[in-house]
Amino acid sequence: MQTKLLAGTSKGLVVFENINGWKISSIHFEGLPISFIYIDERSNTWWTGISHRHWGEKLHRSQDEGKHWEEIPVPNYNNALYQPEKPASLKKIWVIQHGGDDKPNSLWLGTEPGGLFHSTNNGKSFELVESLWNHPSRRDPSQWFGAGKDYPFIHSIVLDPIDSNHLYVGVSCAGVFESADLGKTWSTRNSGLIAAYLPDPKAEAGHDPHKILLCKDHPEVMWQQNHCGIFRSINGGKQWEDVSDPDGFPKYGFALIVDDHDPLTAWVIPAHSDEQRIPVDLRLVVCKTSDGGKNWITLTNGLPEESAFDLVLRHSFAKKEDTLSFGTNNGNLYISEDKGDSWKNISHHLAMINCVTFN
Repeated sequence: MQTKLLAGTSKGLVVFENINGWKISSIHFEGLPISFIYIDERSNTWWTGISHRHWGEKLHRSQDEGKHWEEIPVPNYNNALYQPEKPASLKKIWVIQHGGDDKPNSLWLGTEPGGLFHSTNNGKSFELVESLWNHPSRRDPSQWFGAGKDYPFIHSIVLDPIDSNHLYVGVSCAGVFESADLGKTWSTRNSGLIAAYLPDPKAEAGHDPHKILLCKDHPEVMWQQNHCGIFRSINGGKQWEDVSDPDGFPKYGFALIVDDHDPLTAWVIPAHSDEQRIPVDLRLVVCKTSDGGKNWITLTNGLPEESAFDLVLRHSFAKKEDTLSFGTNNGNLYISEDKGDSWKNISHHLAMINCVTFN
């Protein structure tokens, strides 16, 4: 099957194919803001979210690689309370994750204002996971709160490839939470993280993971691009170690990918800081570690080394085997076919890129 690269932008979903070079093969939902894209590899179903300014959040799926789309009802909070006397309502869908191969109709969906939803019928309906919604930390506005948004949001759902009852979620701001029983119970997994903006930087909850991932062949090894650095765990999130460069670069950023087979290898795309969300020294670079974060190398071949103002968002960095791609808030789309050693720009003129993924 021909590899496709999907870029979800603020003006539509753009699909590229590598046929004598990467070129646009189709465009979907022209003019509409794409909030996320996801491909369920079990059935090759494409899922996409649209954030209509007037109509709110919409959810669509295609079972024929975008030839036809059907709208799926979005999850409903059904009178759940965000805080006492304050009803919750769906603000945004951030992420979808399919269940294990042993649960072919299982889907998990993360939203703003912090609700995790589960479907057991392939998206025909979604139910709020009340065990996480009612977690004591979520009821405390000093432990679950918005970061750049009015409300907290679940942006990462990470499934254990060995045990489909075992999953993690990443919440901004709250931290990492783990369930070993298909979402019936949850534990915080934030030991070792630092939240420099909190009165207690080592608080149990209130952390701001920007993206969390695990190594598929070594699922006990997890990586996290956090607001306060890059962290790695070798025991399934029970303890995190700061693996940011001691000189402060790389440290801050949003984008992260990890190697599926090598637990020591990961890539990040750093930004200057929360206050200055631009590349350090206006040089757009990718940083890679091959030794678990002890050392980072800077990959620049093919990337602009001056006057670059691009920011790469958390879902705008993707990997498939040796091929990597990222898109920026300025509409630039880059691809590497040698694990990041060299890059080429395949589009300068897309709208802001919110997410990318490979098919």
